[in-house]
Amino acid sequence: MGQLCLGSFWCISLTPVARKLQRVNYELHTLPVDAKAVTDGDTITVYVNMSNHPESGDVPQEVHKAAIEQTKARAAKNYQRADALQKIILGAGYRQIPNTRDEQVLAKKYRIRLRGIDAPESLMPYGKEAKEELMRLLQGKTLKISIYDSDRYGRLVGDVDCNGVSVQEHMLKKGLAWHYTAYDHRMELSKWENQARASRTGLWALPDPEKPWDWRKKKRIGTV
Repeated sequence: MGQLCLGSFWCISLTPVARKLQRVNYELHTLPVDAKAVTDGDTITVYVNMSNHPESGDVPQEVHKAAIEQTKARAAKNYQRADALQKIILGAGYRQIPNTRDEQVLAKKYRIRLRGIDAPESLMPYGKEAKEELMRLLQGKTLKISIYDSDRYGRLVGDVDCNGVSVQEHMLKKGLAWHYTAYDHRMELSKWENQARASRTGLWALPDPEKPWDWRKKKRIGTV
């Protein structure tokens, strides 16, 4: 605790305010990630098997029915019927995906925003490289995602673990993302970014790399 004094008589006590720590709301354990699921260097789409998911009881009845009928249609090689049923399932935010035994499992789709980092946009320098590196790291892998929040675009915001590797740490150390300090204050993320800066890795090889949030602001006002 400190004091702020105004003149000789008036002093105000100052108490340090601790930052509010975010807590994990729940975890997702995904099916293997498809290459098409990587939108850019900080956003992915994942699918979670509903048979062992806490929300399994919330699956709409029409989706359950369509999934059962689609499996029967595929077994009967009625692919036209199976494709029509798949459209119903996809429209509700689910998907039938083959597991390791080539059995169809009903999975729910989630859009994930990697917590605490901001990668270059697709049209920015290193935007393509960031997407390709994330795809290379995640393709075919199952992920553990700790969900903290959701953003204004409806994406879940979380820490992503890929076989024991922190995906945010990987992208920062590769010099393919910024620590998004406006929304995340973890010191380790700044440390990993600074390591890439010091070694001029990735986008830090550029003389003056533009921040993604500045680029997006320019794009909104039409100056990009």
